[in-house]
Amino acid sequence: MRKPNFIVILADDLGYGDVGCNGSTHIRTPNIDRLAAEGARFTDFYASANVCTPSRAGLLTGRYAIRSGLAHEVLQPDDTKGLPLAEVTIPRALKPDYATALFGKWHLGHVAPHFPPTNYGFDRFYGVPYSHDMRPLQVYEADGDTLTPHDGRVDMAKLTQQFFEQAMAFAEASRDRPFFILLALMAPHIPLVPNPDDPTDSAGGAYGDVVEEIDLNIGRLLAKLKALGLDDDTMVAFTSDNGPWFEGSSGPFRDRKGGGAWDGAFRVPFVARLPSRIPAGTVAGGLSSNLDILPTLLSLAGLQAPAGLELDGLDVSDQLTGGEGPAHEEILLFNNNHVAGLRTERWKLVARSYYRTYDAPLDALPLLFDMQADPGETYSVARLNPEALADMRERLARARARYEPMAAAFPPHQAPASAADHPD
Repeated sequence: MRKPNFIVILADDLGYGDVGCNGSTHIRTPNIDRLAAEGARFTDFYASANVCTPSRAGLLTGRYAIRSGLAHEVLQPDDTKGLPLAEVTIPRALKPDYATALFGKWHLGHVAPHFPPTNYGFDRFYGVPYSHDMRPLQVYEADGDTLTPHDGRVDMAKLTQQFFEQAMAFAEASRDRPFFILLALMAPHIPLVPNPDDPTDSAGGAYGDVVEEIDLNIGRLLAKLKALGLDDDTMVAFTSDNGPWFEGSSGPFRDRKGGGAWDGAFRVPFVARLPSRIPAGTVAGGLSSNLDILPTLLSLAGLQAPAGLELDGLDVSDQLTGGEGPAHEEILLFNNNHVAGLRTERWKLVARSYYRTYDAPLDALPLLFDMQADPGETYSVARLNPEALADMRERLARARARYEPMAAAFPPHQAPASAADHPD
């Protein structure tokens, strides 16, 4: 039996509440909603970080970014660090069975040896090195070892369209063998530049326009897969790298991108459609994370993770395909190199937040939330639940003792002088 194809669509700074299947009232996403209706929707899915670079490192490796030295802030144009070449990424783990490609944003290192992404198992790359509000900005193309910079000004309005067109062309060229595509979009990260070829007049303004453009292109992608005869055997998944920034909806959850350990910074949509394997209308409520994508894709492909590789993610393919399956007992929430909080099925402990320029350690408050009764994290119930508080504090201490020393294996991060001019 043919191994399934995988297309993972990663939005940039899109919130949990920005898609219809999660309750959006301002933005129309019928094709994303279709992925959920004809496949699976995860209700408690977390990004592995509250900002871009560490979240993407976690997704690609199945390991918290502190293991690879990328947990602190995001890479800036003057940075020279990147994802260590020794890391096992999704495309590497799927080799040699799969053709692999990345279309869109990389943001895991933009100087040698960390660039181009073909150094990490991708056969083909077409995209940009980092966020499109950073300079200098250029589109690059790489096939194997050959890297070609594109001349001229980047057409911001056409990036989403171009990345989807590249993905559809790669799917067609690879139709006779299994393929993996990471479609890492720029939208709806600022600047918001709607495509005049796809006017939507969204009630969500320019932000809504660029999200609705993503949705239109997902519809075109699904139609292309059907025309190629690949529809039944191709998993199309949609998620985001972290919560929303200046615009967008974090749904019922508190705070936004970069916001300490609050759920609005981490809780993101995850929907996936694979008609041959995923029952329509599946709703998975267990704790899950973008760390789970690597082991889950390997499981669906009938492959094993390399021996000796320590993963933080779990294989959640049973949940994805309608079964009970394992879920995380706890999800760790990192703010830079600190474990800033953690979530279990019922409880959430928040230990770091921000106020103006103050990075506030909150261990002494304490802030314990019952996520079943109060998913918006509005009222701490620490005094009412001393046993739960003690357990969560023990979990936090164990996680900090295990992970935070890993940061010492990498040089301290010094933000480049130009970082303030190029916010992520």
